[in-house]
This record gives sequence, structure tokens and C-alpha cells, in this order.
Amino acid sequence: MTRKYFFTSDLHFGHANIIKYANRPFKSVREMDDALIERWNAKVTKSDVVWILGDFAFMQEEPLIDTASWLEGEKHVVWGNHDKVFRSKKVRDELAKYNYVFHSGLEEIYVPDSTVPGGKQHIVLCHYAMRVWNKSHRGSWQLYGHSHGSLPDDPNALSVDVGVDCWDYAPVSYDRLKNVMAKKDYKPIDHHGRD
Repeated sequence: MTRKYFFTSDLHFGHANIIKYANRPFKSVREMDDALIERWNAKVTKSDVVWILGDFAFMQEEPLIDTASWLEGEKHVVWGNHDKVFRSKKVRDELAKYNYVFHSGLEEIYVPDSTVPGGKQHIVLCHYAMRVWNKSHRGSWQLYGHSHGSLPDDPNALSVDVGVDCWDYAPVSYDRLKNVMAKKDYKPIDHHGRD
């Protein structure tokens, strides 16, 4: 079985105010949290990789560990501005038992893809959107969250908001993002990539 790659951000487990702020279609935090877990596990299997680009939860340590334990896959967390509880060594140690790996606020990865030059897609991951990033002029993608779909998409940049508010409250697959990127017309905005 081939492992799949998924990306997500801004789940905000346990955060009552996000329902109002982001106009989410849930009547309660419990309904939201249950739906996020259900939609995640409907797409992601144990062997899949999920990159979480920040703002995972607004919870104390024990409820966060319990909620996080229900999610399938190998989970990689890139810090967001509301991830203070992850700074606790106790939380990180407990979540390691459930296949969570913690990273800095900026990561660069390669996803295997035989259809792109070199057989792998370079992706820059950050909680925040960027205008330029490493190798942006060479087909690299930039995935971000934070904006809850409120930042207009740039059809000339290979960047996308992967927050749950943009993707029916579930992680989005690499293949789906690849289709989105294929419709974009990259244009450099600085001296990189100009002939």
C-alpha cells in the first residue's frame, strides 16, 4: 500500500469562539471536535503522513492528549501562534506515543512524485502565508494556514491555504493540492525566476 500525504491547519479543537469567528457550521465545540475527528479519520489511514501547520487546539494538556489520540496517521506538527500547550515536554512525550512529531515554525519537505522533475515535490510549510520562499521560482509550493480562508488566493503563486475552513473541515491530500497547483500560472514577483 502506498502511503499518502495530507496537509491541514487551524483545527482549533476545543475552541468555542472559532465557531463564530470562522463561521463554522457547528452548534457546539463537542459537535465540531467530533466532526473534525470523523472527517480526518475518513480520509487518513495509519500509514499516511499528515502535516499540521499550526493552531491544533485550545485545550489543557489532558483533554488535548485525549483528542489527539483519536487521529490516524503519522502526524507532523509545525508550530502555529496558538500552540503553546505543545511546548510542554509532558504533552510532546505523551503524543509521541500516538505518532506525533514536532518541528519548528518553518519546514521544507519533499513528497515523492514520479511525475515531477527529480521525482519529488519540494514544499515549504509554515503557519503563515509567504510571498516568496525557498525555490519558489523553481516550482516549489508553499502551504500555510492561519487565515481561515480569508486571504485571497493568488493564481500566480504556487501557494495554498490548507486550513480546515477551506477544505470541508478535513485534511487535504497531496493529489488534490497538485490539481489546484496545476491550474495556477506562476509569475515571479522579485528578481528570482526572471530572465
